[in-house]
Amino acid sequence: MEAEIKAEFEKSRFVLREEEEILRKCLSFCINYKLNPSDLVSSWEIYYLNRQLVGSTIQNDHMDGFLSHIQNDQKESIIKEEPNIHMYSSNDIDVILNGQIEDSEVVSFDTPVRQYEGSNLEPISSTPATNERLSSSTLIVNRMTPFGQRTNKFVLQTAFNSPDVNSSIKEEDSGNMEDDVIRRVRPSERCSLQVHQSQPEPGCRFMLDRIEDRFNSLETRIRRHASALVASGLYGEPTDATLAAQRSVFVVGMVGCDGEGHLNEKSILLQGSVEHSGGQRVRLDLHKLDRFSLFPGQVIGIEGRNPSGHCLVASKLVDSLPLSVSLDEDLPPAKKQATGEEVQPIQSDTSGQLSVVIAAGPFTTTDNLLFEPLVELLAYASRKQPQLLLLMGPFLDSEHPDIKKGTVSRSFDEIFHVEILRRLQDYAEYMGSGARVLLVPSTRDANHDFVFPQPAFDVIASEDLRHQITCIANPGVFSANEVMVGCCSVDVLKQLSSEEISRIPTDGSGSDRMGRLATHILSQRSFYPLYPPALGVPLDLSLASETLQIASIPNVLILPSDLAPFVKVLCLGETNNAADKLRCLCVNPGRLSKGIGGGTFVELNFHTDLDRTNAQIIRI
Repeated sequence: MEAEIKAEFEKSRFVLREEEEILRKCLSFCINYKLNPSDLVSSWEIYYLNRQLVGSTIQNDHMDGFLSHIQNDQKESIIKEEPNIHMYSSNDIDVILNGQIEDSEVVSFDTPVRQYEGSNLEPISSTPATNERLSSSTLIVNRMTPFGQRTNKFVLQTAFNSPDVNSSIKEEDSGNMEDDVIRRVRPSERCSLQVHQSQPEPGCRFMLDRIEDRFNSLETRIRRHASALVASGLYGEPTDATLAAQRSVFVVGMVGCDGEGHLNEKSILLQGSVEHSGGQRVRLDLHKLDRFSLFPGQVIGIEGRNPSGHCLVASKLVDSLPLSVSLDEDLPPAKKQATGEEVQPIQSDTSGQLSVVIAAGPFTTTDNLLFEPLVELLAYASRKQPQLLLLMGPFLDSEHPDIKKGTVSRSFDEIFHVEILRRLQDYAEYMGSGARVLLVPSTRDANHDFVFPQPAFDVIASEDLRHQITCIANPGVFSANEVMVGCCSVDVLKQLSSEEISRIPTDGSGSDRMGRLATHILSQRSFYPLYPPALGVPLDLSLASETLQIASIPNVLILPSDLAPFVKVLCLGETNNAADKLRCLCVNPGRLSKGIGGGTFVELNFHTDLDRTNAQIIRI
């Protein structure tokens, strides 16, 4: 039967990486759930599409999620056949046992006992708490959720510059852990932190986006790119792309589509600036180019001919700006001061080095609002003791089933304060004054402004908390230990992926699609270069459009996405010599929770010498 399963996978063009182990598990799935090989592979294809997995390689790490998918399918089919059937849950077991739970007391970060679905519930946690609050946090677990039934709490999924990929991260036995007091007095150097870019300001007015604002923003982008290309000395002065000319000309414009559908090679238009071509469009022919990667809203330079005045035939495409030119050269002095550092960086032995744990929401599973993945993440961070804990929204996801249905009995702000901020406060108190936490909002946060660019959370009232918990805007740029980091919680990678068209050389160079999409962000010097914006993105260009601009290439670029998590080195530069290229580390930490199960986060130990940098993508 294993041979039949393998044949069915190969028939569907899937490759098994750890063949023996995967086939053994698939065989047990077939036996336990009465599936034949064909049904099993059909179920895998549905799971593959739903999870938006990349590539045709099946890994052993996928099997746990695939098993949950099969179990859910079986459950739904049984309920469909017998609609009145009662599915027993842990609540029924609690009633049968008269509330006597076999297993024991656990500790969490001082989350108050609250009403949830009519019961006093407390999430499962292995996280230590401060001694002052230990007694109030020690409660008996009276519910086991699907998230709490995991065999391994943390699994090392992928490593960057690190050995032991796909190995389990074993939990320390509580009996062998160091004494809490000893761990807390262990010296931990506080990292320096300067926020470079955090606009718009909290409380700003929005939904005032006018056509004039959009026009000015797009015109400014084209004009800045044209000025930067001319200033590099590599290209001549841009001309009007719509004028008929037999000689080769150089033009700069924005990529657009001539219809409502997706971009294709026959529908590419180039819109010039008002200065050079009166804002008119011309059709772009790319048949002479052996490679390109384009999307709507991308600003590019084109060398080519327009013999008829109706179609520009490109012979060369320039899709990135020279690194020697800065886009903020024409900013007024007030703007430069507002986006610069307010505090001089502290010189220390750790400058250029940073340990950080990065996670992006949702922070709770879709079947409850217990925020168990967040509790596990804080437990992990309290053991690893990173200098910085970077959390990116959504924190209170507007797409969560309970939020959508309006079945919660508390206000969104109350849930955010109780479930998120109080846990972070307990984490900061436990870790001591050396710990720093950084919060970045998301447009999916139900308790925050639905606009992009998005102001920072304005919820940290205590001065003590502000010393350790910092809120920045979305997108935002900051420096920690002189390591510049740019971050944006909008899923721009996924949106670019659905709009991009490309031609790749036959030699296979440039086939790294995720790296290519991330490079577009840096090449365009914009956190959101896509225009028109994707459906559901509340882009408001009346709010400090320069906030979307990347004035200089950061050391680390963080772009959470529903696509497969990764850690990649992006190389930028005009030359083919790798030594002359500027390198940036791009991180997609994935989502901390996916459905009713855990997701992924990233532990990064950064060094300015990227060969000495290591990162781990950890599945929770």
